[in-house]
Amino acid sequence: MPATTHLLYLHGFRSSPQSTKVQHLRRHVAQHHPQVEFIAPQLPPSPKAAAALMLDVTSAWASVPSDCIAVIGSSLGGFYATWLAQQLRCKSVLLNPATQPWVTLQRHLGQLSQWDKPEETFDFRPEHLDELKALDVTHLPAVAPQLLIAAKGDEVLDWRDMVARYPQATLRLQEGGDHGLSSFADYLPEIDQFLHWPARAH
Repeated sequence: MPATTHLLYLHGFRSSPQSTKVQHLRRHVAQHHPQVEFIAPQLPPSPKAAAALMLDVTSAWASVPSDCIAVIGSSLGGFYATWLAQQLRCKSVLLNPATQPWVTLQRHLGQLSQWDKPEETFDFRPEHLDELKALDVTHLPAVAPQLLIAAKGDEVLDWRDMVARYPQATLRLQEGGDHGLSSFADYLPEIDQFLHWPARAH
């Protein structure tokens, strides 16, 4: 399996490319794997629009071999990453991924704000739940390797749903932990290995 040369990160619900995990990963890639093209776009509230954006930003990679592409997603971004990996036939890293967001996000309908920019609001509407369900690929077998990192202490989503949803994934189950995966940096060496990046010199 060749090394990953193109990497896309998809943030979670109400999050942004300024999240702690994105910043950790951005610094890590810049320092240890500067040859890798790394993109972390701001996803719109509409899942349909988000899907279109993901396909648009990766369209420039059309000539890149699928096994040189990877997508990492956290929470809702993990659900999106599962869908996108099917489209691109690429490997994926799933961080406490949402498995049925059209169900778990029902209680969040209405006007919301971003966690890191409370002054920026958006409307999360009932039709967005239908758009999420349209992106569900549970019925399809995985087309490329998956790495699932799930925390038993996730206070938002049930880790057992994640494990059941991704039975074929390489599983790293964290005792305790939290939904934001505050220990994300500890998993970077394993993510490196999964993406077939050379080990860092110590």
